[in-house]
Amino acid sequence: MPVFDYIGKTSTGQPVSGTLEAKNKDDIIKLLRKQRVIVSKIKKKPKQINIVIGSGVKTLEVSRFTRQFAVMIEAGLPLVQCLDILATQTPNKIFGKKLADVRDSVSSGSTLANALARHKKVFDELYVNMVEAGEVGGALETILKRLAEYREKADAIKRKVKGAMTYPAIVTTMLVGIAWVMLTFIVPIFAGMFESLGADLPKPTKIVIGVSDFLQSNLVLIFLVMAAFVVAYKLLNKNPKTKYYIDLIKLRMPIFGTLMRKSAVAKFSRTLSTLMQSGVNIIDALTITSKTSGNKVLERAIRNSIISISQGETITAPLEESKVFPPMVIQMINVGEKTGNMDEMLSRVADFYDEEVDAAVESLTALIEPLMTVVMGVVVGALLVAMYLPMFDIMGKIKG
Repeated sequence: MPVFDYIGKTSTGQPVSGTLEAKNKDDIIKLLRKQRVIVSKIKKKPKQINIVIGSGVKTLEVSRFTRQFAVMIEAGLPLVQCLDILATQTPNKIFGKKLADVRDSVSSGSTLANALARHKKVFDELYVNMVEAGEVGGALETILKRLAEYREKADAIKRKVKGAMTYPAIVTTMLVGIAWVMLTFIVPIFAGMFESLGADLPKPTKIVIGVSDFLQSNLVLIFLVMAAFVVAYKLLNKNPKTKYYIDLIKLRMPIFGTLMRKSAVAKFSRTLSTLMQSGVNIIDALTITSKTSGNKVLERAIRNSIISISQGETITAPLEESKVFPPMVIQMINVGEKTGNMDEMLSRVADFYDEEVDAAVESLTALIEPLMTVVMGVVVGALLVAMYLPMFDIMGKIKG
């Protein structure tokens, strides 16, 4: 439907303006009359073609919006006015447009949760359900503050994990790049020189020259194979069955697996705790947590827990079978389930594993930095030595 900009006044004479979506100008006038707005100007907005990858909104922007929204609601500002201010102030035009749409939906009589649910790529199921619980329970201010804290802590964990992965990725890329340049540009120069001299090449030099010749002769094939691996990985990662095994491999990786497991436990505990504290029942809370877990192994364990609870059994047995959760976490959840304080226990587990992720990132960084430096030195050094060995032999023969 077309979008219209409007300018008008309320019944009290206060100027208002905004954007609405409707079939025509008459529908806009009828809609605004219901809101007791006298329209003075309506203009149809020209169609814009925007190419956006994903939602076009960063998670950090949503976290910042949630915190600001909570502060405004706490200060006593009306809901529509809060959304109007935030839609205007946000530097991201895409996010601003979505917030303006939420504002207009709420102005038209929609609940905040339903208005947010129209933008699933920005406001996930967890977000919408918590807002809905806040609206129903009359505690929107408290829920928004809790949601802001949850998102800030979740974003912090995500940044730490990404930070731990970034350094080895950069160093590995540099290593591959240096080796590639040496093998495809520098080694052939040395190989041509050795051939013209008729030198008897040592075995390490022959191996390096052989690798160099292979790379130059099969450059297109190598790129095709690499592209095929990337495409195959993406396709397998989209299939729920194969993604389960990919996620399982990630959790069992020697170095990064521990970090991923601790991060997954922290996210699970924080999400479930926040939902339960917000008044969402255990079945719905577990369902939402499974959808937002980001890991199929964890998702399967949570879904099995839902079945277990539905059959009158405990939540802990399926979680224990997944082998993702350490015994201490299982015991704490078990105690929380028996005492009726599971949300509090989960919150403690989340706080503990936030600290564990911090420690794991620090130890991983301390381990990887010298390791990657040594690997880079060994690879580059081996290539240089292999190229200089024949020159030592030639120099020895000249002196002899």
